[in-house]
Amino acid sequence: MTDPSPTPKQTLSFLQRRFQEAGIRPRTRLGQNFLIDMNLQRVLLDCAALGPDDVVLEIGTGTGGLTALMALRAAAVVTVEIDRNLFQLAHEELFRLPNVTMLSTDALRRKSQIEPEVLRAVQTQLAAAPGRRFKLVANLPYVVATPILSNLLVLERPPESMTCTIQKELAERIVARPGGKDYGALAVWVQCQCRAEIVRLLPPSVFWPRPKVSSAFIQITLDPQRRERIADRAFFHRFMRAIFSQRRKLLRGGLLRAAEGLTRPDVDRLLTGLGLAATVRAEQLDPQQILALADAVRAAAV
Repeated sequence: MTDPSPTPKQTLSFLQRRFQEAGIRPRTRLGQNFLIDMNLQRVLLDCAALGPDDVVLEIGTGTGGLTALMALRAAAVVTVEIDRNLFQLAHEELFRLPNVTMLSTDALRRKSQIEPEVLRAVQTQLAAAPGRRFKLVANLPYVVATPILSNLLVLERPPESMTCTIQKELAERIVARPGGKDYGALAVWVQCQCRAEIVRLLPPSVFWPRPKVSSAFIQITLDPQRRERIADRAFFHRFMRAIFSQRRKLLRGGLLRAAEGLTRPDVDRLLTGLGLAATVRAEQLDPQQILALADAVRAAAV
């Protein structure tokens, strides 16, 4: 725990005053909608269950209100802000906290991977003491939430937990079950590695400025046993995108796209061997069935 000096309370009046003093406005294009209900901030923090061995990654520092609260509970916080104006506002609040590392950068590189500078900063803090744990806690900007969560699970050492505010629609896609309209590659990717649950739904009124959609707190907890079942994560990631790219069509076509060199008879034999009908669609299979299918396709394509 660090210096227990008062932390800024991210209330509506505080935010409006700070933005007015700086002569700036929130940029909704960057997903700048700030949670202004302090009780809900405490709910988010309690779900994250931060302790003195935790290294927290926060994407979207904002004005630093949540960052400061996490710094009081965690070993270290690495916080990332792409907006230089917000970075400066947050720096004025956080510079006294020695366990906070602030980065002024985009957390993503080409939307396909986490920015290496961010990962290096996290790794430095994890290596600073034995037994440290990696967690993501953030009010994620809507525009980057999907690639952030997806790409963190590509890492060899992903966060042990991800506790985030995201768009309600995205949260429903993550926890979706087979056969539903929200079920797709993202649900399979997360559920094959983690346990995920929606903790609370949030109306637009608890944010400033108010977004046009509802939000949710989601808790995603890494399950090492599930993750170990994936023999080749890079292949599995590509495989899912291929079979769900035309989700309403039969799975057979997706399998031909997923594995070059396989013929239609090869695909039919694979489906039959797994007890699946030739008319099955990807959205009808549960995560473990899709994982078994990916393993079969990978082995057949070797």
